[in-house]
Amino acid sequence: MASVAEMDIDIPADLGFRATLDRTLVHRSAVSEVFVTDLRPVSETDVVAAAQLPLNHGYFSDHGRSPAVFDVLLLLEAGRQAAIAGTHAHMGARAGTQMIVDRFAIDTDPAALLCGDRPGELVIDNRFTVVRRRRDRVRAGRVEQVFRVDGVRAGTHTMDVLFLTPGEYEAVRHAQLGGPAPLTSGQTAAPTGVEPRTVGRTNPLNVVLGVPVARDGALTAEVRPRWDNPSLFDHPYDHLPAAVLTEAARQLALAVPVPGGSGTPGARRVTGVRAGFTGFAELTSPVLASTPADGIATGERRVRFEQDGARIADTTLTVTDTSRLGTEETPR
Repeated sequence: MASVAEMDIDIPADLGFRATLDRTLVHRSAVSEVFVTDLRPVSETDVVAAAQLPLNHGYFSDHGRSPAVFDVLLLLEAGRQAAIAGTHAHMGARAGTQMIVDRFAIDTDPAALLCGDRPGELVIDNRFTVVRRRRDRVRAGRVEQVFRVDGVRAGTHTMDVLFLTPGEYEAVRHAQLGGPAPLTSGQTAAPTGVEPRTVGRTNPLNVVLGVPVARDGALTAEVRPRWDNPSLFDHPYDHLPAAVLTEAARQLALAVPVPGGSGTPGARRVTGVRAGFTGFAELTSPVLASTPADGIATGERRVRFEQDGARIADTTLTVTDTSRLGTEETPR
């Protein structure tokens, strides 16, 4: 069977962009954080989704770069929402099912993501595969996605997910922690983060790192998000979600000093991410992100996450020099 990356799915002519899906189908509390607008099964394995990409969003648009580009993590979130909604509608996942991200990989073309004067219309081709089933219930699955923005191919995304019932999830978390897990909604300390511009941000609300420290050939920072960030914490979690760790990896990658002072965060963007998660990022002790301290302007950069001396996640980011975006050499 061909990978979704090689597919050319026929797009329904009446695929809609006028209103978002029910927020509960994409596991969001705020309607303003829902981007998927339509979802259509087209075969036993394939689903086409539509999403509207906002031109101005307090989290996804806060980069201070010119020209403006739809954020790679905005596409990741839209893809996640399409996958969740498709899993409920297409794979029979029941309401309340906990979906645990095991690993994902996203790659985008920034030239195809240049913002125009209207919100972007994103079409997502989805292929769902059941990886493991037990007692007529899906226990693990994979979704492969192709992104097209305003008719132009803009990237691909794959995600492997584990499925637990609410009872199973509660039992697992209780066994891991020896008791009830604290929630992000109960965290009150105001983190002290880095200067936003050094990590490619303008609003301190979107900074998720403490001040990085260079030691023994590595640049290390504590993951310290703002608990009042309405996009990262749209609803309570009992751990730091994958979206926070991914943002922390991006910020640490952009914080690495580049030899000669070239390649400022404003000129460099993260255009691709590969991530694997081996444990929960608990709220009970510091989570540390580290990356080699040697500077690179572009290319791949690995960021590792550890807690209490144990590795809990590994990410590899693709850092791209986008200073020539919008010129004749990089047409929309």
